[in-house]
Amino acid sequence: MNDLSALGFRMPAEWEKQKSTIVAWPHNKNDWPGLFNNIPDVFAKIVSEISKVENVNVLIQKKEIKKDIINLLIKNHALIKNVYIHVIPTDRVWVRDSGPIYVKNKQNKKIILNWKFNAWAKYNNYKKDNLIPSKISKIQNIKTITPKFIKNGKILDIVLEGGSIDVNGKNILMTTKECLLSKVQARNPRLNQADLELIFKKYLGYENIIWLNQGILGDDTHGHVDDISRFVDTKTIFTAVENNKRDGNTLKLKENLKTLNQFLKKNWINNIYEIPMPKVNFIQKTRVPASYLNFYICNNKVLVPIFEDKNDDKVINLFEKFFKKRKIVPINCKELIWGFGAIHCMTQQEPA
Repeated sequence: MNDLSALGFRMPAEWEKQKSTIVAWPHNKNDWPGLFNNIPDVFAKIVSEISKVENVNVLIQKKEIKKDIINLLIKNHALIKNVYIHVIPTDRVWVRDSGPIYVKNKQNKKIILNWKFNAWAKYNNYKKDNLIPSKISKIQNIKTITPKFIKNGKILDIVLEGGSIDVNGKNILMTTKECLLSKVQARNPRLNQADLELIFKKYLGYENIIWLNQGILGDDTHGHVDDISRFVDTKTIFTAVENNKRDGNTLKLKENLKTLNQFLKKNWINNIYEIPMPKVNFIQKTRVPASYLNFYICNNKVLVPIFEDKNDDKVINLFEKFFKKRKIVPINCKELIWGFGAIHCMTQQEPA
């Protein structure tokens, strides 16, 4: 096992300076049945907002659609000189999980970690998505390392999705037991908690781990942390709460808050901001994982999902009070969430 932390490498926090954001252009109509026609416009708005503060690498299925995409981005006032389009076919758009995770050292040398991707141990079509990090590494000319773990004499590949972890940039990583330790949709069935904590330390540079319990209902990833709790600086966490006592998320999120308060007492964190959930969202009688925590921090901006909900304005005010030096950009994700992901799920940052 490569000990990258011993060589000074770590995974930067999302709010640190970024060189670019990776986005895969939507094409899989099965992910938004009945609503797909509206989805490219949502992506165009998001790409356009990011392009005004940093480069955006957009992955497309084939070169023939490049012109149409550029026209849509221009319509949405993108800064086209900052948009780079690459023909890298994907199965889905959720590059937070399938795309490269970067680590860097103090000399700003970057390495791409090419974790195995298996579509959240749920879907069968993921071969194209699993190739994204290696293809990005060739375009960017950045060294790639494929994480491995040796157990009982066997060399194992490691499945790890970006949405399953969140880091504070210093010494704390946050994840959930439901996603990484459950036997349901098991990513790494041969690995236990101690194994994963060693992997976090060696590859990502984090040895202090906050294990929350469960994610929210409707989440097809089975417990991703980026829908429930996020670091917003090295010692501050935004965490979701549900005040409707009849809702299935109420006790789950209350338990996570209790866990975070234990770390507050240990001085691992200084502040916890409670972010209300939007009302329960159903699309075509299916519950979707609508959450304000699926926001994305890029250079000088925070893109926050909204859902035409009574809590939208309240949440935007909370973000504006905390992120005083960044522009808060609300993005209507009421239809985007039909694909079971929002802004954070569809973006992956490259550190500067």
